Amino acid sequence: MHPPDLPWPLLQNVAALADAPLSEIAGRLRDAALPYCASSALVIFTEDCTGRPQKKAGDVEIVSRVSIAELDALRSVLPDETPWFGEAELAGRPRPVLALNTSPGGALLVLTDPRPSDSGHDLGLDVLVYLWRIAARRIQEKVADAPPSYLLESRASSAERTRVTAELTDLHSTTLETHLAALRSSSLDDAAARSTVTDLTVKALVGLRTLNDRTTDMVEEPVATAFERLRDDLRPLTRFSGVKVEFIEPPLTGRALPGEVAHAARAIVRGLLLAMMEQPSITKVRTQWDCDGENLLINVRDDGDGTLAADDPSIIRLDRRVQALTGQLQMDVMPGWGADVVVTLPLAPPAPLAGDVAGWNLAPRELEVLQHLVAGERNRAIASKLLISENTVKFHVRNIFKKIGVASRAEAIALAHGHGLR
Repeated sequence: MHPPDLPWPLLQNVAALADAPLSEIAGRLRDAALPYCASSALVIFTEDCTGRPQKKAGDVEIVSRVSIAELDALRSVLPDETPWFGEAELAGRPRPVLALNTSPGGALLVLTDPRPSDSGHDLGLDVLVYLWRIAARRIQEKVADAPPSYLLESRASSAERTRVTAELTDLHSTTLETHLAALRSSSLDDAAARSTVTDLTVKALVGLRTLNDRTTDMVEEPVATAFERLRDDLRPLTRFSGVKVEFIEPPLTGRALPGEVAHAARAIVRGLLLAMMEQPSITKVRTQWDCDGENLLINVRDDGDGTLAADDPSIIRLDRRVQALTGQLQMDVMPGWGADVVVTLPLAPPAPLAGDVAGWNLAPRELEVLQHLVAGERNRAIASKLLISENTVKFHVRNIFKKIGVASRAEAIALAHGHGLR
């Protein structure tokens, strides 16, 4: 029998929330919050999860239609972490919402049609904020400690979302550009109507391009930003451990990291530091990131007594993470001098076996262009990464279409997927 003076339902909900897997965290947060602030739907938007940045529960009509662009626009108008009540465009129309931002991480919580409980407006909000902070921290911890299966799923989801967005952008851009050409025609007499619809169409085009750019931004993180987040993550550890940690920053011009690589890299370095700090005589650890254009290069070295072993369970777990991203972990232990660990993480998904598409007789450069197409990249991005002109990319794309017998990017991507190209 529980003592009557403790709020056991709330405590039980807190325990369930703290133990929630990522796939259930929105539902458990909504269940925990209902007695204090009811809502028609609850949406979490977090860029920590590159594969599934939205986590949703509630009214299917809302959770099935809410978009990243809407959530991003709402987050941009929030002044700080104070709970915000207002009207926002969500799931295709204006709705009353309660929104809460949080840092670090910039995660966003949105409740539609919020109804604070009768127990008191301030009390309900205080409990909701408390529950949200637990949920936001739980998301960060789960992503940081993600198993290899999560990293693989995240990479696949990120690539698929980029591909779909690129297809939609192609489709709607062509439609709107055709619309613009018709409206600008001198055969249309109603100048005012032409002007109004032209303005609306231009706005829609800008919105689509912005959505495509935003999606690219979400699945990639500048290497310098990723390293700064590593430093922030480790600050509590370095402050109280008594071990000096030196950070050697990567070049500012280094290639952007896929989100799953950035998350994995931070988790790997943190795991290595924790394993090294278990040695009795360690006083200093040095961590360095670099980028050679194709791989993220991580080096972590300590000044311990060299007792850290490659078969240590913590090192084995970290090696599995590295292998999930087709990377390599090499460890050199020098008795009396410490351990030196080098991790190489490829920035691009592994290429398929050459035999899968050998029958297409693609030139090496054409195969590279096709791989970038499959990743959902536009001509300009492909040109930038391959250091060639956009016209050259268009030339290669036309040749690819002829050789594999397709008429559009969507067909090329679908056919390439069918032949194992990812």
